[in-house]
Amino acid sequence: MTPPPPVRRTTVGIIGGGPAGLLLARLLHRSGIDCAVLESRDRGYVQRRQRAGLLEQGTVDVLRGCGAGARLDREGLVHDGIELRFAGRSHRLDLPELTDGRRVTVYAQTEVVKDLIALQLTDGAPLLFGAEALTVEGADGDRPVVHYRYQGRVHTLHCDYVVGCDGFHGVARRAIPEGERRTYERGYPYSWLGVLADVPPSADELIYAHSDRGFALFSMRSPTVSRLYLQVPNGTDPADWPDDRIWDELQARAAVDPATGAAPWKLARGPITAKSVLLMRSSVTEPMRYGRVLLAGDAAHIVPPTGAKGLNLAVADVTVLARALDRLHTTGSTELLDAYSATCLRRVWRAEHFSAFMTTTLHTAPDQSPFDTRLQLAQLDRIATAPHAAAELAENYAGLPLPAVPAECSSR
Repeated sequence: MTPPPPVRRTTVGIIGGGPAGLLLARLLHRSGIDCAVLESRDRGYVQRRQRAGLLEQGTVDVLRGCGAGARLDREGLVHDGIELRFAGRSHRLDLPELTDGRRVTVYAQTEVVKDLIALQLTDGAPLLFGAEALTVEGADGDRPVVHYRYQGRVHTLHCDYVVGCDGFHGVARRAIPEGERRTYERGYPYSWLGVLADVPPSADELIYAHSDRGFALFSMRSPTVSRLYLQVPNGTDPADWPDDRIWDELQARAAVDPATGAAPWKLARGPITAKSVLLMRSSVTEPMRYGRVLLAGDAAHIVPPTGAKGLNLAVADVTVLARALDRLHTTGSTELLDAYSATCLRRVWRAEHFSAFMTTTLHTAPDQSPFDTRLQLAQLDRIATAPHAAAELAENYAGLPLPAVPAECSSR
């Protein structure tokens, strides 16, 4: 396929062709708003990036609404619950029962990206792979520009607005002067060893396991592929974890005590096809807008993966942003756009809190005392026995509703 020509003028320039940038482009295209996506990597690389695999109900609804739900509906695995394991006990949370019907769907981010790319190339705004954004200038003016390298030459993209979906280290975030932005960060004293295995999942739903050996998560990519995680020390080399050691540790961390009434459980083993170590961190950059530059997804915030919020937060960001740009396009009002950062940050901090809660409650810190462990077990026991505590976890896990349009802005 012949690469598209350079783009020199558009209404909304989008830096980053991950799920946030691609979904925003799709939403804007359906609203009749010109846009263009610059992605520094090639298509193959973008479609292979292993990331999140759990979609909130609201994310599924947005993807369906923009025409990207056909394969998701065929191949996605709809889950009605999650399982918590701790102190030899097993406790299931029924998500629809606790959240007025909301569910989650297992469907890998790689597949979401493939679906959105296919739509974009068939019926969408320009999408340039191998287009490396170099700088963003004029953020505080009326016509910001993006200088980018494409096909061996440097080009300039003139925009009305620039949206940075290019991650924490991207150029869009740096376009906000240091004196105008503040980043709040938190690190964690452990990482995840993640593996893909060609073996059917050992459970129908995700299992989150707390143990004195460390945390473990049992997930899946499909009915025949398991996605599994182990808490490991920071700096761990995956090569230090042979396959048998991984399987033995997963089995040990998810063990249940028959005396608690839990059914016997044995982990299914199979060929491990990939291993990687994932660092755990939290980060929020404020504000998410400066002049004509707006941030979305990882460019504005990062969450530890325990709460499964990263991709879902990005979808919420661009849904709010697309709505605001559509309001500007159809009425000339900047009210929703002016409220973009504050609107998104309320949801972001709620998700940051939930993700940190899940992380610190389920993991064992290197210097953790027996007292700390008893506090964790007390919290997990409350979730298992108190309906209000269970509902709070379930509501955050399945996803809070997207922000509503203020009543005074609800008519065009």
